[in-house]
Amino acid sequence: MKRALVIGGGPAGLMAAEALADAGLAVTVAEAKPTLGRKFLMAGKSGLNLTKDAPLEEFLAAYGATRGWLEPVLRAFGPEQVQDWARGLGQTVFTGSSGRVFPKTMKASPLLRAWVRRLDGKGVRFVMRWRWQGWRGDAAVFATPQGEQVLTPDVTVLATGGASWARLGSDGAWAEWIGVPLAPFRPSNMGFRRQWSRFMEPHFGAPVKPVRLTVGGQSVTGEFVVSRKGIEGSAVYAVSAALRDGGELVLDLLPDLALAQVEKRLAKPRGRNSLSNHLRKTLGLKGVKAALLREGGVLPDGAALAARIKALALPLDGPAPLDEAISTAGGVPVEALDGLMLKDRPGVFCAGEMLDWEAPTGGYLLTGCLATGRAAGWQAARFSAG
Repeated sequence: MKRALVIGGGPAGLMAAEALADAGLAVTVAEAKPTLGRKFLMAGKSGLNLTKDAPLEEFLAAYGATRGWLEPVLRAFGPEQVQDWARGLGQTVFTGSSGRVFPKTMKASPLLRAWVRRLDGKGVRFVMRWRWQGWRGDAAVFATPQGEQVLTPDVTVLATGGASWARLGSDGAWAEWIGVPLAPFRPSNMGFRRQWSRFMEPHFGAPVKPVRLTVGGQSVTGEFVVSRKGIEGSAVYAVSAALRDGGELVLDLLPDLALAQVEKRLAKPRGRNSLSNHLRKTLGLKGVKAALLREGGVLPDGAALAARIKALALPLDGPAPLDEAISTAGGVPVEALDGLMLKDRPGVFCAGEMLDWEAPTGGYLLTGCLATGRAAGWQAARFSAG
């Protein structure tokens, strides 16, 4: 029986292991941490977003410049297949109002337990606290509690993660010994720093919603949170790549109202009301939104104030550090690959976040990891068969 090694016990690695086992190979999964799927479990603490129930063309567009080489992989294992996969593990799924798909339990742990049981039933062997140290010829070398271990499988799938959330296992250390030129790691789906004025201090932790964020030609309506350090949250993550790459953030604090409607309401007689009370009574602008409005300086009157409400420029001080990002861009570039196999190391395939791609939160990240893991596993199985 041919032997397969999967390095990394996250979603991409487990999906590769299942594909290899289904193809009849003896599979070993080597995980550096004491338990499997740590980042997967952390992501599920706030509700495990499995995928996005959207038309495939719309779904694929979220992968931006990397869509071209990812598209065949995602067409083979996209939103519908992810939902079927979860149901196959005994997890009922549902689609929220935003199109995001969740397991009914809203947790990752029941799904992971069922998955590991199924893999165990297929003969997959798991070894924990095996930290990959690189290559020795064609062999993979590991530091383990039992000392150095060296494995020489017929095929290997690397699913070692990106370079964010080091405490959960994605530390990017593998970049030193993988043996191919990498695209530099950059934070993705991260918050941004901002030195706030005193007006914002009472609002730290407050959600800003609904709000439209625009960066260049990209816009998204949703919500974000003001923190002591800056801004973070799903709407920020959706435009984080554009912000990271030099775009400027503009906020529409009242996305449900047209500029003319805002001007008309502001034109109502103020009487003895202060401007703050006038904004609250005519537009419902109060709390954190009113404080954000003051971040633009002294409030003007009339049309200029309406224009600021609908297009508030919010300068930022740069992205949060790499290790605070939900995911990373950079890693193994498509130019180094033949399919998902390393050109310079035949029989070694790559999957998941270690590949140079990025996508927003909202189910796209997990779907991409599952899809590339499955594809790498099947490609490795075909390679082993000659």
